[in-house]
Amino acid sequence: MSDHPRTAPEALAQRVPDLAALELLLAVARLGSLGRAAREVGITQPAASSRLRSMERQLGVALVERSPRGSRLTAAGTLVTDWARRIVEAAEAFDAGAQALRARRDSRLRVAASMTIAEYLLPGWLIALRAERPATAVSLVAGNSAAVAERLLAGEADVGFVEGLDAPAGLDGAVVGGDRLVVVVAPAHRWARRRRPVGAEELAATPLVLRERGSGTRQVLDAALAPYGGVAEPLLELASTTAVKASVLSGAGPSVLSELAVGEELAARRLVEVPVTDLRLGRELRAVWPVGHRPAGPARDLLALTRRAA
Repeated sequence: MSDHPRTAPEALAQRVPDLAALELLLAVARLGSLGRAAREVGITQPAASSRLRSMERQLGVALVERSPRGSRLTAAGTLVTDWARRIVEAAEAFDAGAQALRARRDSRLRVAASMTIAEYLLPGWLIALRAERPATAVSLVAGNSAAVAERLLAGEADVGFVEGLDAPAGLDGAVVGGDRLVVVVAPAHRWARRRRPVGAEELAATPLVLRERGSGTRQVLDAALAPYGGVAEPLLELASTTAVKASVLSGAGPSVLSELAVGEELAARRLVEVPVTDLRLGRELRAVWPVGHRPAGPARDLLALTRRAA
């Protein structure tokens, strides 16, 4: 005897036939032939006979009388068929409701992303997703990594993307790419003409134009400069990469930004990259979602696209 009593759902599953068996019984009742019923449900006649015998053993009563002229229900079989019809109809209603829920889920995708990913990577990913899912309406909200986490945990986004050292608290994630932070200045800045790299201690002591606290860029920079006393009081603290770039271009001072964000400006020599020694400024780009709620539907497809792109 088992040390653990069987739970009610387990016991019920032992006593109640599965849907496939019930559908076969309904087909026999309607068609009057086990062979025709087997063909309708897509199995062989021996398999149908075996399924029917198994159901009779499970219930402990004979359901069908077989003869050369066909198959007909016993009195018990007629009663069980009435019950079976209700169970199958309820299952069909359940399936239709589940399909409607999936259709509603698949009709929209809410994405939250930190600024760099939202501006420089997501447009391409979303264009590729539209080719695969043209009927899915996509909304994108950009913010810093902390804001992305808040939206996901509040149920206001289906999937998020952040840059930083690790996934925010309460979120699971998968790395979808990599990025590097670079020190940049306007061409007229004195650092643009210097012969030697900037040291980590000098960078830490220099007032910079920075992203706000809570952004992935700021998180990585703060962690990298922590052994050198942390970042100096910022010249400016701005809430978007575009605003930071504009300030640096105007000559306000140096900044540390994503290589993705300044690639065009570096290529056109509107900004100059300043080499830095003794400092690791690489970071991972992550797709994130609430713990225990792995992306499904369009969110899962977008995640697959990011991995193919990576």
